Amino acid sequence: MEEVLQRLLKAEGTAEAIAKEADAERERMVQEAKAEAVAAEQSFQERLPDIRASLLEKAEANAQQTLTELKRRYEERHADLRDVASEHEREAIEVVLSILLDPQRT
Repeated sequence: MEEVLQRLLKAEGTAEAIAKEADAERERMVQEAKAEAVAAEQSFQERLPDIRASLLEKAEANAQQTLTELKRRYEERHADLRDVASEHEREAIEVVLSILLDPQRT
C-alpha cells in the first residue's frame, strides 16, 4: 500500500510539473501573441501615411479624369449650341431680308 501511495505522490508531482509547464507555455504563447499584435498595429500605423498618399493619388487621378471628361462634354455641347445658333441666325437673316425686300409679305 505504501508503494501505491508513493507512486500516486510521484504521479501527482509529475502532473503538477506538467501543469506548471503547460501554464508557463500558455503564458509564453499569450505574451508572444500580444507582442505580435502590437508589432502588427505599429506596422500598420507606420504604413498609414503611405496608404493615405496612395488613396489620395488615386482620388486625384479619378477627379482629373472626371474633369477632363466633363470639359470634353462641355466643349461638345458648346459646339453643338453654336451650330444651332448659327443655323437660327441664318434663318432669321433670311426672314428679315425677305421682309425688307418684300414689305407686302408678312
